[in-house]
Amino acid sequence: MSDQSTPTSSPSRSAHAADSASSTTGGSALKRGRIGVVGIVFFVVAASAPLIGMTGAVPVAMVLGNGAAVPGAYLAVGLTLLLFTVGYAAMSRTMTNTGAFFAYVGKGLGVNAGVASAFTAVVAYVTIQLAIYGFFGAVMGGTMAELGVELPWYVWSLLGWVLVTGLSLLSVDIGAKVLGVLLTLEILVLLIVGIASLGSGGPEGIDFAASFSPVAVLAGGFAGTAGIALAFAFASFIGFEATAIYGEESKDPKRTVPLATYVAIAVISVLFAIVSFGVVTGLGASGVVDEVLERSNGLEAPEGVLFSLAEQYVGGWLILPMAILVITSLFAGLLAFQNAAARYFFAMGRGGVLPKRLAATNSQGAPVGGVIVVSALAALVMIVFAATGLDPVLNLFFWMSSITVIAIVTVEILVSIAVIRHFVKRGDGGLWSTKIAPALSAVVLALGLYLLMSRFNLLAGTAPADVDPSLPESAWLLNPLGWFLVLVPFISLVVGFVVSAVRPKNEQLVKDFAS
Repeated sequence: MSDQSTPTSSPSRSAHAADSASSTTGGSALKRGRIGVVGIVFFVVAASAPLIGMTGAVPVAMVLGNGAAVPGAYLAVGLTLLLFTVGYAAMSRTMTNTGAFFAYVGKGLGVNAGVASAFTAVVAYVTIQLAIYGFFGAVMGGTMAELGVELPWYVWSLLGWVLVTGLSLLSVDIGAKVLGVLLTLEILVLLIVGIASLGSGGPEGIDFAASFSPVAVLAGGFAGTAGIALAFAFASFIGFEATAIYGEESKDPKRTVPLATYVAIAVISVLFAIVSFGVVTGLGASGVVDEVLERSNGLEAPEGVLFSLAEQYVGGWLILPMAILVITSLFAGLLAFQNAAARYFFAMGRGGVLPKRLAATNSQGAPVGGVIVVSALAALVMIVFAATGLDPVLNLFFWMSSITVIAIVTVEILVSIAVIRHFVKRGDGGLWSTKIAPALSAVVLALGLYLLMSRFNLLAGTAPADVDPSLPESAWLLNPLGWFLVLVPFISLVVGFVVSAVRPKNEQLVKDFAS
């Protein structure tokens, strides 16, 4: 965990030795210069699983949220996260660390706060990977059953687990190449469907005002349908902040990390906005909710919306490639979050927060200790869910992904505050990039956190069946399970702070986080 404030400075002899060791027999250093802007963007955009978001989250957001204005909600959240990125990028230029949020919060708010945020970030990355494992197993099970091969969901999830674990033990650039191929095909298919739907004009023509005007986006208010749509949009951006995690393995991290972050958010925002706008146009803005309900069988099969539009406006030939890419999209997300979580454990082991064994790397320069822990946790939870008969989608996917988005937004707020304090202590940095933008992002993200928590039972699928989405927030907090799940990120935050407070301080950690 070093503050590499001079990007052109020569590495020390010990650093050379560590790199050499990691390239031959393993060690405690990640391989440097193995991944560039494009590779990092592949990891980050793959983590957002755009095809899964479009087939799963967007139809639900349209029905429960603000209908035709969902494209504007995604664009609004993208602009909010770009605001967050201004301070995040400024911080990334002052230090390069695979712990990302862990390091940034620690640098600005102190070691204890940094460790606390690390615990919460780990919860976020582990739970989102678990969520995707559940969805992956269910989708694979359904697809293979149609081909005559019927196996339980957990068999397919564990097969995916084997492949993900194996790839994550290889050099990071190999994983980036795999993701690059899968993601390129995924984006291509989405754009084909979105542009074809827009090009057709749909039954009512193109209506920008219905999807992007502030009046439409905010219709229903933050506590109502607009808030629901914005909450789903926030959930679709999970993983964008992982750009800094790959800083130590990147080429010219002071330039690579900020640029990759801006590019990743821009790609995700534009992609979701264009394709969801294509969906609205293809269905007709005034009747979009009714059409979504009809084509998704009352939201029991939300993927039916995009698939039916593809068949209607592009042709039946695209259905099979889309079905395959849904599976590869999930796999890409699994690999991206496996890499992110493993590098967090690596950073925490290197900083002395967790056992030093987690700071080990193999001959490929991959954080082998972190990979083993992440894979072991995933296997354990999947076995528990399978043994207890819990559903891979309704339980594993919805519960875990909802925990993730609460955890990530919480840590993003801490990062925004840390950026301000860090540059105030340094006495430098631009007023906009290190003061105003981070302050604004903290406020807007806090509003987003409120939206997520007030509608948590809807996101997690724990709301009683008879609760109407139009009822006030208090009506949504009826289920004790929902209370427990929503508090998990905050429990981890407290546990991390206590662990840091009672453990002997790692001298290097204190030195790295000093002003």
